[in-house]
Amino acid sequence: MTDYLLLYSGGKMPETESEQADVMKAWGVWMENLGPALKDGGNPFTPQAKTIDTKGKVSDGPAGSPASGYSIIQANSLDEAVTMAKDCPVLMGGAKISVYETFEVM
Repeated sequence: MTDYLLLYSGGKMPETESEQADVMKAWGVWMENLGPALKDGGNPFTPQAKTIDTKGKVSDGPAGSPASGYSIIQANSLDEAVTMAKDCPVLMGGAKISVYETFEVM
């Protein structure tokens, strides 16, 4: 099994308590359905970010599109990871998901 990073971009938080409860319930169901394939449920990001360039210069903001959160799952292939990500509740808020295959370095 390989680890895959699900990187969330964009989206919005639910506005009402009822909508928040629905989304939290959906996250619980999604995570439960993933079972042991869920390695790290992750966390949302704040919009605050800094970028460090190759010369060590620091600037405000992200490098590229702002990310809004992440999760790490295990799957047998990139296609399987994508299938698992398609049910992620982050999509309910209008976010997009980039799925990255990771590899171990020693």
